[in-house]
Formats: sequence, structure tokens, C-alpha cells
Amino acid sequence: MRNGPPSAVPGHPKPAVASIPVHARGRLGALGEELAAAHFGRLGFRVLERNVRTRLGEIDLIAFDGRVLVFAEVKTARAATGAGRVEAVPLDWLRPRQRMRIRRLARAWLSDPERVRPRAAELRFDAVGVVVDARGRLLALEHLQDAW
Repeated sequence: MRNGPPSAVPGHPKPAVASIPVHARGRLGALGEELAAAHFGRLGFRVLERNVRTRLGEIDLIAFDGRVLVFAEVKTARAATGAGRVEAVPLDWLRPRQRMRIRRLARAWLSDPERVRPRAAELRFDAVGVVVDARGRLLALEHLQDAW
């Protein structure tokens, strides 16, 4: 089984993302999650949890605004250098398997009797795509509400 960007899937163009050393991927992902959390904060959400790990996988962000409980998948890319263009589209990396996984993870989180959960009128699954430059500065942020 192979996980990765669309370039690993036949028929998908290779994304314009600079090569990222394995040891730096975690830092890049953490930066993207931090920028996504700040974005949710600007929208009036409070991030309840980050990087929630279960035996089934990990939920990047769980946020709540007093009414809506959001389970968010964050995809982060470093833009390719040259011409100052943002060519990476991290949300293109979402795959049906990931969508099913986050639903299972949310179900596990919601049914965990040891967790304190807010009462939410609405439950939503969002995706946030973050593109940063080589220095880690935000170039683009795409927030897809009700991604699936």
C-alpha cells in the first residue's frame, strides 16, 4: 500500500511541491496545522484537540464554535521555487480512503466515554489545504467546508 500525493496515483499530474526531506515532513505538517488552527480561530472556532491519535489513525484538528463541531484534515505543501507562483494544490491529495478514515476516527472520538465532548448542533468534516514558501510563510490557504 502506498500513501502520498497524487503523483503516486496513475493519471494524476505530479504536484509542484519541492522535495521535502523525511525528517522535515513532520515540521511542515505541524506548521500547516498551526496555520489551519489560527484560521479556525479567526472564524470563531476554538481548537479542542490536535493530532488525536487512535489505533485507527490520527485526526489533525477538532474545532468547535459553540454550535458546529468540525473534524478537519490538513494537507500542507511547500511551494516549488521559481516564478513566485503557487502551483501546489494540497486538497487534490485527499483520497476516498482518507475520507473514510476520518469518518471512522470521528466516530471513535465521539463514542469514547472518557472524552469530554461538547454538545454540537451540527457535525462537519472539513479539509484545509495550506501552501507555504521555503521560509514557512503562508502563501495560500484553502478551506473546504463539508468536504465529505
